[in-house]
Amino acid sequence: MILVVGGAGYVGSHVTKLLNTHGFKTVVFDNLVRGHKEFVKWGEFVLGDLADRDQIRYCFQQYPIEAVMHFSAFAYVGESVIHPARYYLNNVANTLNLLEVMKECHVRYFIFSSTCAVYGIPHEIPIVEDHLQKPVNPYGRSKLMIEEILKDYDRAYGIKHVNLRYFNAAGADPECEIGEWHDPETHLIPLAIYAALGINDHVKVFGTDYPTKDGTCIRDYIHVMDIADAHMKAIEYLKIKGESNSFNLGNGKGYSVKDVLDTVKILSNRDFEVIKSDRRPGDPPVLISNYQKAIDILGWKPRYTDINSIVETAFQWHSQNL
Repeated sequence: MILVVGGAGYVGSHVTKLLNTHGFKTVVFDNLVRGHKEFVKWGEFVLGDLADRDQIRYCFQQYPIEAVMHFSAFAYVGESVIHPARYYLNNVANTLNLLEVMKECHVRYFIFSSTCAVYGIPHEIPIVEDHLQKPVNPYGRSKLMIEEILKDYDRAYGIKHVNLRYFNAAGADPECEIGEWHDPETHLIPLAIYAALGINDHVKVFGTDYPTKDGTCIRDYIHVMDIADAHMKAIEYLKIKGESNSFNLGNGKGYSVKDVLDTVKILSNRDFEVIKSDRRPGDPPVLISNYQKAIDILGWKPRYTDINSIVETAFQWHSQNL
């Protein structure tokens, strides 16, 4: 059985669905602070908090857990700058609680939801896994801290791990059972869809003077179901190879903020106001992945390879559920 920590959230719920679809048994462990009970539609559920080791132990005692997938980090970059303690306590200290219980219970496989934020401002594009890791905000630093801790837990305790460094997770379940639902919402695609649906009256663009084709930031968008597929392949890899590793998850393509906004307008057949604003500190002009390592070792490749197909699934889900 696979323990999906944070399985009531955006990525965790999509991973849980795909795992169950392919015959894996799962138990979701979530405190529902930022997740949604409505998204726990597959497998078992335990209401619990990683801050409480006794609650974690209870879950491990109740279920025959063989592997852990961890999605319960806080992930708002701006919030991490304002409230760094919140991020280090939840993303680092609470993860240590989870790892300690895994060690006690002799569970040896750990899939970590990491991020391209561990690289910081890139000095080469596309970004490969051995790129210098120098995060520029507490969120990225908290993720890098866990990656370093996992190396030590591998050497000392034999807990094998895979770090999956997502670029921009986007899209929704094509069957519209689950989707992207954050409060507050900070991601570009859902915010643009909110504007197209009339929920918001505008979209704010942070920076229009970057050295890019249209002055806006360029990002690599990866569909959430492709991320889910990579998690499934990662657990199979650990069981067969038994070696810790790190992989980028992206499309290898860059789309500007303007590209995304234009795509939403075309797919929705609706216009909306775009307000230009100043750059946000620490936003790199371009972030694009090189995911060849995941192809070569995991046998993984994204299925949703263009921004239209990614945005379309998100628009369908938001249209039906908002």
